[in-house]
Amino acid sequence: MKTLFNSLLTILALTSCKKDDETKPTPVQPTSEADSVVIVSANITSDVTWYADSIYVLAGRIAVESGATLTIQAGTVVKGQAGTGENATALVVARGGKLMAMGTASAPIIMTSVADDIVSGQIISPSHLDPNMNGLWGGLVILGNATISADASPFQIEGIPASDANGLYGGTNDADNSGTIQYVSIRHGGSNIGEGNEINGITLGGVGSGTTIDHIEVVANQDDGIEVFGGTVNVSSILVWNSGDDAFDVDQDYLGTINNFIGIMGDETDHALELDGREGATDQGGFKMMNGSLKGWNEDGAHGGEFADLRSHAKCDLSNIYFFNFSIGADIELDNNEIAANYIAGDITFTALQFNFHLTDGDGANLQVNADVNFADVIADKGDDATDAFNGDYSFASKVDAPTVGADKAQFANWTWASAAGELADF
Repeated sequence: MKTLFNSLLTILALTSCKKDDETKPTPVQPTSEADSVVIVSANITSDVTWYADSIYVLAGRIAVESGATLTIQAGTVVKGQAGTGENATALVVARGGKLMAMGTASAPIIMTSVADDIVSGQIISPSHLDPNMNGLWGGLVILGNATISADASPFQIEGIPASDANGLYGGTNDADNSGTIQYVSIRHGGSNIGEGNEINGITLGGVGSGTTIDHIEVVANQDDGIEVFGGTVNVSSILVWNSGDDAFDVDQDYLGTINNFIGIMGDETDHALELDGREGATDQGGFKMMNGSLKGWNEDGAHGGEFADLRSHAKCDLSNIYFFNFSIGADIELDNNEIAANYIAGDITFTALQFNFHLTDGDGANLQVNADVNFADVIADKGDDATDAFNGDYSFASKVDAPTVGADKAQFANWTWASAAGELADF
């Protein structure tokens, strides 16, 4: 009887997640008899701890308000009810609030949907939800008081209704501390609050350098895996698998470093990297991404996302990144004349980018090999100025059969769904 009830509620959760409809949260998914279920339906206004022997269910958009700290014990499972529009569920850390979510490699914290039967101690769900099933709840949003480059600060974060003041981010404290987030796996998120306004797997808005964020996995998010809006926080050891839009997205003159990252593109992924700069007049100088491995989606060699798109005032340093399995025609773009000028001025730098262009079809026949590819066709100045920003110099890029740069996949072993599913075998 319990199994039948679970199945009926799972179907209800899944069928309520239509992209363009506004739906109310569904009832809680029952869990194993060994775990109690705690329904969280109100914002957190004082210090609270969530424990691994309970499953915590978000019944709406739950904010950790200013002055409060939410501590999540290692091994805890958090689930979001289904809902879209104003009813999209999410965990939001407001400016001045703190999240102390300190999982471990042996006991990660898992944030997922009520359609997921997973309980503490499991890495792969017994529900057999596909790793590309997205939009079943919202995601994790962390907001701080650090600098952003926008015409107004504080600013309202995307994915949170303008009526909710807990969605404001940005300020002047670049050392701001929003807590510690480690060994957290975020799954099946990205429900939307309006057309083109989905919630990312993890959203960082104006998060300061006093915040610790490392060992994060995002699987099957309808929008971006991670999107960073300004701020100064450093992020390390982050893995994104099957994002519906971009794997890694940067905006509003982010000033931190993203180090040791893995992206595994899905059939709906747009870009591995979508990189923007300032939106307002203030120009703070840019960010760094280093030591990354990015695997494209290739089916027949003709489909799949792009390597990277640099747009909208972007200034950044990309180094020690390995790209492989991307389809024919994937490219790195300097999107316009201003971006090309930034590259010429040294405000955009590329160092030790390695590419493997070996592609085969399902029968093992070669579609493309390294010898077929010219970097002039892959790394492109898309501005309409007659000057080519690269001027034929692609010394920062090389074609390899085996990389000598990239991410340390050992940081993702055992505790991630991607590792347990064998998705890291090619890295």
